[in-house]
Amino acid sequence: MSSDLVQILEGNTFVVSDRTGDIEASLTDPTGLFSFDTRFLSKWVLTVDGERLNPLSVDDLQYFETRFFLVPGTGTVYVDSDLSVIRHRTVGSGFRESIRLLNHKQEPVSLTLRLDAGSDFADLFEVKDALRKCGEYHTRVDDGRLVLGYRRETFERETWISSSAPSTTDEHGLTCAVKIPAHGTWETSIDVVARIPYLTEPSGPAGRRSGRSTRPDMARGLDKWLSRAPRLECGSRSLTTTYQRSLVDLAALRFAPMTSPQHALPAAGLPWFMTMFGRDSILTSLQSIAFTPELAATTLRTLGERQGTRIDDFRDEDPGRILHEMRFGELTAFEERPHSPYYGSADATPLYVVLLDEYERWTGDTKLVRDLEVEARAALNWIDTYADLQGNGYISYQRRNEETGLENQCWKDSWDSISFRDGRLPGFPRATCELQGYAYDAKMRGARLARRVWRDEAFADKLEKEAADLKRRFNRDFWVVDGEYFAVAIDADGRQVDSLTSNIGHLLWSGIVDKSKARRVVEHLMGDRLFSGWGVRTLAEGEGRFNPIGYHVGTVWPFDNSFIAWGLRRYGFKEEAARIAEGILDAAAYFDGRLPEAFGGYPRSDTKYPVQYPTACSPQAWSTGAPLLLLRTMLGLEPVDGQLVVDPALPVAIEHLELLDIPGRWGRRDAFGRGQITTSPRTRRRRPNHR
Repeated sequence: MSSDLVQILEGNTFVVSDRTGDIEASLTDPTGLFSFDTRFLSKWVLTVDGERLNPLSVDDLQYFETRFFLVPGTGTVYVDSDLSVIRHRTVGSGFRESIRLLNHKQEPVSLTLRLDAGSDFADLFEVKDALRKCGEYHTRVDDGRLVLGYRRETFERETWISSSAPSTTDEHGLTCAVKIPAHGTWETSIDVVARIPYLTEPSGPAGRRSGRSTRPDMARGLDKWLSRAPRLECGSRSLTTTYQRSLVDLAALRFAPMTSPQHALPAAGLPWFMTMFGRDSILTSLQSIAFTPELAATTLRTLGERQGTRIDDFRDEDPGRILHEMRFGELTAFEERPHSPYYGSADATPLYVVLLDEYERWTGDTKLVRDLEVEARAALNWIDTYADLQGNGYISYQRRNEETGLENQCWKDSWDSISFRDGRLPGFPRATCELQGYAYDAKMRGARLARRVWRDEAFADKLEKEAADLKRRFNRDFWVVDGEYFAVAIDADGRQVDSLTSNIGHLLWSGIVDKSKARRVVEHLMGDRLFSGWGVRTLAEGEGRFNPIGYHVGTVWPFDNSFIAWGLRRYGFKEEAARIAEGILDAAAYFDGRLPEAFGGYPRSDTKYPVQYPTACSPQAWSTGAPLLLLRTMLGLEPVDGQLVVDPALPVAIEHLELLDIPGRWGRRDAFGRGQITTSPRTRRRRPNHR
């Protein structure tokens, strides 16, 4: 997201504008008022006496409100205005905008304020892919209210716009004749309601909460959210800022599906992914479970409700499969996109079982585990029954929807993310290495739940036997002998896809790596080809497709690194985990505490700051969760036999760290640690060379 854009969000609605508060969206521009995957405003331009305004400053008040301080343009670099304008915008199921005009003259003034409004009602996929509309637009003035509308058969969306001050309304906007006394002010409130006819009627939610009326509720809700989270005290001001920003952004990204408004789970990210994503919601819930375990519970219930039940090639659905993505826009409604929901993810299903077990280990909530036994068993069954496309005992993926389905159904889901050393792309099906780690972890954790909660000893024994066999075969078949690391995948011909990637770090946190191979894996992760100094790159420098600003082929992803650090701790590599944590948290300071989706994979020695990736989502849920998991990793927080174990290993630069009131089955506990690990370049191991 460009730093020139301003965004606010709440629940299922968000607004993206320029720094004056104006919106002038092209078809491919992610600015506007969006709700449930539809853009309800694509034009929103304020003028005074026909003149556009210039920004003085923008106040980022809360994630759901912002304030713009503006003056009329002078046509020069020197601004000495006798009029100033304040726009205060609060989002709800639309937004409310308070506009104040301040007259700084010693005599009264008469002005004309104009708000031009319009909407293309673009589906978010249309914005991304520059597609054209098929329905019909309508505009009307109804009792002083401007109504912008769109209809395609039974699919209907409307935007209602009204002013608290007397105004003249036409089909293109509102005009107010303004008189302000000397040194006086004038104010109006503009309500913009995003109306979905069967969901928001005049007497329903949209009719009474465009923004301001719910601001106190949202503020109280945020205060309650923050008060329930553990309290952080440390010697690093930037870490404190990052922690606070993570908690606030996580609150902002809570998403309630249209079909289950009572359940909120993490949406993937702004602006393109403000919806339910199976993988992203699960991984974010794992990252934040030591801080906000309630997110995991809602994620598990909501995804379980939508678990696959049939064979559906259009949606890549199988019985037991956990969804990838769910959308509510026009293209989905007319089955021009399969996202109702779409199931093209090979990792969300085993990760669902991983999260269920981790949640029980932290909270002791065996009731939820019993409630979701059918869903968990179906997910475990999917691994062996539907995911083994090659008949070799490994999870593989190949899309069945050739037109709009995802080619790569692992977390690196861009088209060129899985490649050989020389850059060639393998055929399908593909069995990526981390999927096998997730399957191993799911079976081991499923066995634990079966034995302790479901009281099914035979099923537990079966899962443990299958997991042991998978681990043995995996360490044989995926190990690249001449490089001593794990291949990123096995292709359709059984060949090792032999590029060196960050995926090997996910194998550590899953536990599938033989101890005899772990140190060599760690040396690769911390070597100069993968570790940039800021974090582990997605693809090693020197590989055929390496690009330090390629989406999955050389950038650094904070979420990726948080799980790699967790895996390093699992295998006892405390120093290396602390070094990754320090690099990512140092990077966060340059992004004002808000880690983006990804940043450039340039060597830290070449740049004083992490290089921004041009189209990264921000905030993004699993980047928001990364500092939380890194805090857990540095403090060595693990639930063991119903108690919280603390085993800190902090970089010296942090000095001291206190995390107070950590929630769990133990009630509330505190954790303390002091910086003791030197993470300077002198501690780097030799540079591995697999050529």
